Amino acid sequence: MTEALVIDHVGHRGDGVAIRNGAVIYVPFTLGGETVEGAPVPGHPDRRRLVSVQQPSSERIEPLCRHFGVCGGCAIQHWQADRYQAWKRDIVVETLQQAGIACEVAPLIDAHGAGRRRITVHARQGTHEVVKVGFAAAGQHDIVPIDRCPILDPALDGALDAAWALAEPLISEGKPLDIQVTAAGEGLDVDIRGSGPLLPRHITLLSKLAEQHKLARLTRHGEMVLMRTPPTIRIGNIPVALPPGSFLQATRAGEETLAALVSERCAKAKTIADLFCGVGPFALRLAGKARVRAYDSEAGAIAALKKATGAPGLKPMTIDTRDLFRRPLVPQELQDIDAVVFDPPRQGAQAQCQQLAKSKVPLIVAVSCNVATFARDARILLDGGYTIDQVTPVDQFRHTPHVELVARFRR
Repeated sequence: MTEALVIDHVGHRGDGVAIRNGAVIYVPFTLGGETVEGAPVPGHPDRRRLVSVQQPSSERIEPLCRHFGVCGGCAIQHWQADRYQAWKRDIVVETLQQAGIACEVAPLIDAHGAGRRRITVHARQGTHEVVKVGFAAAGQHDIVPIDRCPILDPALDGALDAAWALAEPLISEGKPLDIQVTAAGEGLDVDIRGSGPLLPRHITLLSKLAEQHKLARLTRHGEMVLMRTPPTIRIGNIPVALPPGSFLQATRAGEETLAALVSERCAKAKTIADLFCGVGPFALRLAGKARVRAYDSEAGAIAALKKATGAPGLKPMTIDTRDLFRRPLVPQELQDIDAVVFDPPRQGAQAQCQQLAKSKVPLIVAVSCNVATFARDARILLDGGYTIDQVTPVDQFRHTPHVELVARFRR
């Protein structure tokens, strides 16, 4: 049974929001002002599956991908760019307002650039032993087979073909696979997860496939299968060896934009602590003008960053492996720090912010990929006596509700 719904607006997760008899109903792939036909979603009384758009919005455009609406990778490809960008900035504005945080929110910066430089492809064995390799379906656990994705960096050309080839000999073991592919300077860097221990015949076949697809490196849960050439990325002009399965910003333009915003805000600092530093996208750039102390819990990332500090033109750097969730830096360790930069995972940096709020560090620059946890952490700093000025939203996850931001706090 279907029903007609009038969409009021687009919510923070990218779904259209209809209000009926005081109840909120979510309909994906719809826009404000549209009249649509929706069908019930079993187990989700507040959601409807889009059946048809009866009266489309004048802001609706043709999606750029034939898989849109089935693949769950993108939530919005059907909205005019200017309205989409305003909506994405409004996510930041409204979330901060709801948290009682008053500050200027700058215009959204588009940092999609050439597209995504890293992806995780899922491989599952479906019915009749049919292998599916692709991305998760929208709102489901099923996999949508994908052989082309228009939002990927051209440097990932061949990534989906390689993922399909690598999945074939392993999926018969009955275990779901996740295949992470990163575009390195020397080619594709691939890490397979979920396969379980590899048998000798698997290693032989996977090695042949890695050669055939000209992969720079192939690993399983970080363990080497084959390396044709050590994969690296460049941070500024500095080559950095890429640890297997390492975290990187989703796009090159995203990394460069965030780093430029961070560097600008730290321009006068002489000693900087970079927390959750990863392989050093901020630390290595900041070290051109300031002394840097860098911390992260990932040993592989820290080892890669230490190796990269041999590049010419860098000021002294101190680099340590440290779990900042369990053992955050305390005020006594920050006494001679002019600025702190932190860029935590999506769960934020609550424990570290509680310590920063007690410190006398004059400048804190926060980078976040989750506006909700940022608002929580920002409230801790504000209650500790800091003030916040401009927040700058950055869009490197185009067509999704995910938004990055950079904010500055002062004492």
